[in-house]
Amino acid sequence: MNRVIKSTFISLLIFILSASSVSAQKSKISLDDLFRNYTFSEKRINGITSMNDGESYTVLEEDGKIVKYDYSSGKQLSILFDPSTLNNESLKRFEEYRLSDDESKMMITTNISRIYRHSYKATFYVYDIKSKTLECVVEGDQIMLATFSPDAKCVSFVRDNNIFIKDLTTKEVKQVTTDGLYNSIINGAPDWVYEEEFSLLTGMQWSPDSKKLAFLRFDESEVMQFNMTKFQNNLYPENYTFKYPKAGEKNSIVTVHVYDVESSKTMKMNVGSLTDQYIPRIQWPNNSNQLSIIRLNRLQNKMDILLADVNSGESKPLYTEENKYYLPEPTDNLISFTEDGKSFIITSEKSGYNQIYLYGMDGKLIKQLTDGVNEVIEVYGYDIKNKKVFFKAFDQTPMRSAIYSVNAENLELNKLSPNTGNNDAEFSKTFKYFILSFTNTATPNLFTLNNEKGKLIRILEDNSQLKSKVSGYDIPTKDFFSFRTSEGSMLNGYMIKPLNFNPAKKYPVLMTQYSGPGSISVKDAWEIGWDQYLASIGYMVVCVDGRGTGGRGEAFRKMTYGQLGYYESIDQIETAKHLQSLNYIDPARIGIWGWSYGGYMSSLCLFKGADVFRMAIAVAPVTNWRYYDSVYTERFMGLPQDNPLGYDNNSPINHVEKLKGKLLIVHGTGDDNVHLQNSIEMIEKLVQANKQFDMMYYPDKNHGIYGGNTTFHLFTKLTNYVKENL
Repeated sequence: MNRVIKSTFISLLIFILSASSVSAQKSKISLDDLFRNYTFSEKRINGITSMNDGESYTVLEEDGKIVKYDYSSGKQLSILFDPSTLNNESLKRFEEYRLSDDESKMMITTNISRIYRHSYKATFYVYDIKSKTLECVVEGDQIMLATFSPDAKCVSFVRDNNIFIKDLTTKEVKQVTTDGLYNSIINGAPDWVYEEEFSLLTGMQWSPDSKKLAFLRFDESEVMQFNMTKFQNNLYPENYTFKYPKAGEKNSIVTVHVYDVESSKTMKMNVGSLTDQYIPRIQWPNNSNQLSIIRLNRLQNKMDILLADVNSGESKPLYTEENKYYLPEPTDNLISFTEDGKSFIITSEKSGYNQIYLYGMDGKLIKQLTDGVNEVIEVYGYDIKNKKVFFKAFDQTPMRSAIYSVNAENLELNKLSPNTGNNDAEFSKTFKYFILSFTNTATPNLFTLNNEKGKLIRILEDNSQLKSKVSGYDIPTKDFFSFRTSEGSMLNGYMIKPLNFNPAKKYPVLMTQYSGPGSISVKDAWEIGWDQYLASIGYMVVCVDGRGTGGRGEAFRKMTYGQLGYYESIDQIETAKHLQSLNYIDPARIGIWGWSYGGYMSSLCLFKGADVFRMAIAVAPVTNWRYYDSVYTERFMGLPQDNPLGYDNNSPINHVEKLKGKLLIVHGTGDDNVHLQNSIEMIEKLVQANKQFDMMYYPDKNHGIYGGNTTFHLFTKLTNYVKENL
């Protein structure tokens, strides 16, 4: 071959091969992908509401329309609400909608102003579906918790800590309470600690016949006040104050009242002589003459379900449960009263694992409906016609969940979700259909419509566009593992190895965890986040759920009672030591990070495991359990007056002198949950112990530390800290 031709051929071949290599090369995850462009965001089905007929449902579409669909065919039946037809700019982008019980009207929520994690003030509109007319509940004023009466003739709401009822026919507004006062008396809405720790979203409940309104009254006048500076670019920053009960301090005194709409009279319910207790839920048991009231003692180890006569106010216990440690936080679906008024369903971990029980309205146990070690996570409801309870439970491991039904008569158990991973469900009113959301490490959220036996009817959303997009990226994979500690505990974990992993190399490790009581971080679920980004730039990321975490029964979870941090820190240090024994880990380059409880744990581990961890990042950490709120802390620790060593022995603030590695403390100055006080006081201890550290404050940002460019800035800061110190 001619030398020139040969040379030209070789050059052309090299060009073709390199061009082919470039075209086949995949992109790597960037911080911009994660926190600016949201490249890997999943599509979801928003605002799903089952209609009363059980054959149709509504969905909030991306264009703001609320559309009614047929379950079986998927056919669009009608458009219930179209904001483009209304001459109202504020409704072009609204946040929420709710149908009235009779489906004649719709509550549209817009112009939301957040207060705390769940609470907000907003502008509420009532839309009449038949006449297509719209009216504002209260013109020119933001209110809270606007709620239809069951007959859709009235709307109750809270304004300035007082309850009001608007008659939608006469437009008359009645004021139900008059003593509401900021930082003193709250009517119809929860105080800070009930909202945060009991997930109580409203303090009002209409009776089934629409004639009465039950409500909670919070007297927080004796609760200690917490002060927070709001800077907000003001010459003189605002001093924001709110009532926040810390461990061992006074709580709100909560009472229960029932307002009669016709007579305008209010009756107080008897919840016992004690005032230092909790009333986390009220509920009408399909009976307008009785109100059920959940009562917890201060230590949260005894729960009573009371039945109150709303005409006399007298009450009697329907159900009582006690525990040597604590009882789980009561939720909205803890207790389900049957439609016939003869029985109720409740979950309990009295067997050592959370299971479902059926009781009669005489308070006597009829039967236990589920058993075994697969704990029940959530009860969706009871189909009284077919005698079936539908629920979600763990699927052989805390890493996975599935949807089940159990027959209340013969106890036949059926698994309704076909895929292995994590599943959730939204059932129709008649339980004939359910919308299943499924995910695992290989599958972004898959939404399907299934019948009551679990049979697939059709796919609603498979996130195919996201999967196509991801195929162009080189994504590190998540591998699950388990290991046994020196104390004999078998712990679950996952490991995300760096791209192009070479077992002959030694890699630095950043451990991530949350570790809080009942939490689960090691899940078989889809995720492309900071973990995967770090693995794409050469770091091994490892997460292990230690003792105290959820899904493995009461004994495993509650062994941390009275000494939070003790066993959890041992298990994270043991994890680091286990990693040091692996040939492909650099034993001198192991770090740990976490947020909130995870920040508490990362700082504690850095101090107690000073010879194991090279660095730690603590975001919004609790540093002393005496600084945190009463409900959460006392549930797991008891009262500080009774357990001073438990509070102090494993609070990071008391171990600062052991620091050897690098520490970054990050906190939002507007954190109403884990107060900046936690970081400030630990910083002072570190200074006095002559320990060097790093810190970053985010002005006016809450516990989530977000808004504008904040999240991108935060994770850039964290990434740089890892690169510089690990």
